[in-house]
Amino acid sequence: MVGIIIASHGSLAEGILQAGEMIFGKQDNVAACTLLPSEGPEDIKRKIKKAISSFDSQDEILILADLWGGTPFNQASQVIAGHEDKWAIIAGVNLPMAIAAFGERFGEESAQAIAKNILGEGKNNIKIYPESLSPKVDTKAEDAKVVKGSIPEGTVIGDGKFNYVLARIDTRLLHGQVATSWTKTTKPDRIIVVSDNVAQDDLRKNMIMQATPPGVTAHVVPIWKMIEVSKDPRFGGTRAMLLFETPQDVLKTIEGGVDLKEINLGSIAHSLGKAVITTSVAMGKEDYETLDKLRNMGIKFDVRKVPTDKGENFDNMMKKAKEQLY
Repeated sequence: MVGIIIASHGSLAEGILQAGEMIFGKQDNVAACTLLPSEGPEDIKRKIKKAISSFDSQDEILILADLWGGTPFNQASQVIAGHEDKWAIIAGVNLPMAIAAFGERFGEESAQAIAKNILGEGKNNIKIYPESLSPKVDTKAEDAKVVKGSIPEGTVIGDGKFNYVLARIDTRLLHGQVATSWTKTTKPDRIIVVSDNVAQDDLRKNMIMQATPPGVTAHVVPIWKMIEVSKDPRFGGTRAMLLFETPQDVLKTIEGGVDLKEINLGSIAHSLGKAVITTSVAMGKEDYETLDKLRNMGIKFDVRKVPTDKGENFDNMMKKAKEQLY
């Protein structure tokens, strides 16, 4: 696995690593190296070298520095001397870039390839709100991609079937852990929030759209609509991530004909009358009974907040819930 160094003036690197692990999970072979006000260039160089030597492998190293031409960057440049064929440095590190690097390590073994892949992520996630403050960008008509008309009904694209890369129950729906860690590992081209309640809530829909990562299309649809489009062959080849707010929404969707085999259980929020099962999952009687029905239908459950977490034992969770609720 590619080793990653985050290097900065002050404690910025430590903050980025801590925040990144909150979203993406604990990271092996990643270190934060800081240049404190009382230290000099040799100190940060020594820290970088020590961190690299602590990694399982020193074959592929990516260094994320804060400022181009700053001391951490300059000293990192000296450290990679002689390794330019494999190692790489990117300056201007931000949290989206670091998280993207964590995700890329799952499928990419080259530090330089990861560097190329995540550069755009760092840039694309620099946005302004309200969006009306964003500078206007002139686009020449001949360069713009315009799609006219719609695909005729009955057209079969690919095998005519959705590819469900992830179906997740998460009370918070689309948030940082989903928009970054799960998106990076499952690589959907559409994120579909399936909820009758949210589909009628313009504020929540707007918040979901704002949280959508670059390069992915987001939709918020009622359950009946998801059932309908799942049978439409025009969506063949679509890599879809489905997000559900409750187990009950999952059950209705599957009973309507959406072909889901496995559910990622991320979180069910606690409320009055619910039993706390894990740090992120609480169940009421209706939740327990719905999940039990899904289990009896042959649906498998993967209980993890982020891809790097060790999965919880779902059967043990259900046993604990039953003991507390009945």
